[in-house]
Amino acid sequence: MSAELLDRRARAMTYVVFFVQGLCFAVLLTRVPTLKAKFALSDSELSLVLLCVPVIAGAGSLLAGALGSRFGSAPVLRVAQPLVCAAIVLVGAAPTLVGLFAATGLFGLSVGAVDATMNQQAVTAESRYGRNLLTGFHAVWSVAGILGALWASLSSRLGLGLLPAFAIPAALGALASIAGGPLLFRADVEVSAEPGAGTAAAKAIPWRPIVLIGIAVTCMYIADSATSSWSTAYLEDPLGATASVAPLAYAAYQAAMVLGRLIGDRAVGRAGAARIVRVGGVISVAGLLGVVLAPAPAAAIAAFAVAGLGLCIVVPQSFSAAGRLDPAGTGVAVARVNLFNYLGFVLGGAIIGPVADLAGRRVAFAVPLVLAVSIIVLARSFQPAAPTPGRAAPQAG
Repeated sequence: MSAELLDRRARAMTYVVFFVQGLCFAVLLTRVPTLKAKFALSDSELSLVLLCVPVIAGAGSLLAGALGSRFGSAPVLRVAQPLVCAAIVLVGAAPTLVGLFAATGLFGLSVGAVDATMNQQAVTAESRYGRNLLTGFHAVWSVAGILGALWASLSSRLGLGLLPAFAIPAALGALASIAGGPLLFRADVEVSAEPGAGTAAAKAIPWRPIVLIGIAVTCMYIADSATSSWSTAYLEDPLGATASVAPLAYAAYQAAMVLGRLIGDRAVGRAGAARIVRVGGVISVAGLLGVVLAPAPAAAIAAFAVAGLGLCIVVPQSFSAAGRLDPAGTGVAVARVNLFNYLGFVLGGAIIGPVADLAGRRVAFAVPLVLAVSIIVLARSFQPAAPTPGRAAPQAG
């Protein structure tokens, strides 16, 4: 079988991996209110359960980076993604609060491992093809997330319990992941044939550029967390939207993200990652400013869409930049950048809620507005001055 055909199959399977991950994540998170009711959780207890996911996911990401530097991302991913699918089934089947915490912990650990390794697979695809592909992979994740939310709505309308509602998409995801696992890129660690070389290459990866990229990623996820958690409530109070109109803010935000990610790779190929991330930062600041100043629900919905269009490019390009910092393809740089995703989620929950309680929801959205300015300032970090030796420079595609 030709190398070109193997690469094409591996790239297609990487799209499947992103789809399964986005689907499982959305299926679980969109039924959180049902979990709260099932276990009669207070708001503080629910927050503790949800906090487990990003905290443990960080550990999973680091573990995946360490294992990936020795064995490659594919073997780790082939184990971790079926565990994600199994974990959401266990969440649905959990009979007690202890069982819920255990299942949520497994979900967090495996989600972190998949996030790190699937993005390393995407970085490998980008290197093999020599053109920008990362944003397209994340577009697939976003589409799957929307479909997962729609399934959650449909399953709730049909009266399905948590177990069947989780088990059906989980079974489909696990089947696709297991059947297609052998098709993944298997040689993303170029130094793996030399004992200890992968570990040595991983230790040589500099932290400073990763931290600069990570700060921008953290700020993006604080804005994303604020939007996902508070946009509906913000439209209802203080803007006075009805219960049917208020959710449209998040829908508009996600739709704009998908649109931006569908065209993002071509834009980056033409103008460069740094310029597109900087433009995205400006657009996100304009959108969040519109959110803060919105006089009515329609204006806020449009502003959330603008913010989504600007923010959509940050995460995929952060992984692309991480890949350039890791010429041996160990996956450690990707895993480190991935940590800042979870940091943003944790900080978003820790900052936005208390500010909203103290000063109101309009003022709360000023926090991600101010932080989004850092994306503009740090945009240069998303594109090294010159391609790293040993990796092809992504071209327009």
